[in-house]
Amino acid sequence: MRLARVGLRDGSVELATVEEAGVRVVGGGAGIARLTEVLLDPRSARPGELLPLADVTLLAPIGRPPSVRDFMVFEEHVANARQRTGRDVPPAWYTAPAFYFTNPAAVVGPDDEVAVPRGCRALDLELEVACIVGREVADLDPDDPACLDAIAGFVLMNDWSARDLQVREMPVGLGPVKGKDFATSLGPWVVTKDELTEVAPGRWSCDVEAAVNGRRIGGADIATAAFGWTEIVARASENTRLVPGDVLGSGTVGTGCVLELRELGHRDDNPWLRAGDVVELHGGPLGTLRNRVVANRRTTE
Repeated sequence: MRLARVGLRDGSVELATVEEAGVRVVGGGAGIARLTEVLLDPRSARPGELLPLADVTLLAPIGRPPSVRDFMVFEEHVANARQRTGRDVPPAWYTAPAFYFTNPAAVVGPDDEVAVPRGCRALDLELEVACIVGREVADLDPDDPACLDAIAGFVLMNDWSARDLQVREMPVGLGPVKGKDFATSLGPWVVTKDELTEVAPGRWSCDVEAAVNGRRIGGADIATAAFGWTEIVARASENTRLVPGDVLGSGTVGTGCVLELRELGHRDDNPWLRAGDVVELHGGPLGTLRNRVVANRRTTE
């Protein structure tokens, strides 16, 4: 199933299944509880009229998630980002999947504009996949495949990054703050686990790629992650609760951001993003997540 949050011509917001011929509105409202209910039990959907895609606006599948954790599980990304400085991947990275919390209030959807943060001259994209938590859980066991029952579905995610702001704040030791605080894109729809190819328990294969102004810059198969989704969900739930609608990002796939390509020596071909650029993330059954970069209206040159 592919489930989207859509705006209708009358101004209302509904959930809808995405089909070849358009979208079919699902009854029961467009809140997080209804979204996760339909994803976990498609039989609970009450499909209505089929509408052409041109008659609806695709919105972020979850407009205000309870929380957004973003992991970093692709070794290639970590290694590439450190290429120019010659630093190795930290040994601690291999012990458990690492993550940080980002801003749930900054979630944007497909075709939304993303403004360059004030003071930023090094705007970057980050090509990721996220899972949506479907039920309340706590202290899951990463060795128990049943912890995957907590996953309602998967969605493309762009963890926009202001690299120059991030570099200035990271030495403080509290992780990315304003370098990540301004926008996280989710969409265009959430897919249930059966839409992806399972290659091992807790691991799915799906080729994802990023393009800027129509030019592919990089991508990878999400199956190349060093940690599986059992480990990601269990780590997130350790000593706490996960609730329906929580978002768990995978972190950037290898070659899935401008920073990596520049560190690998391809600076001339990969400038930092600027106003007017169109960024697209492609993911097969996950669809295409597209955003245009715009100037910050409060920025003075």
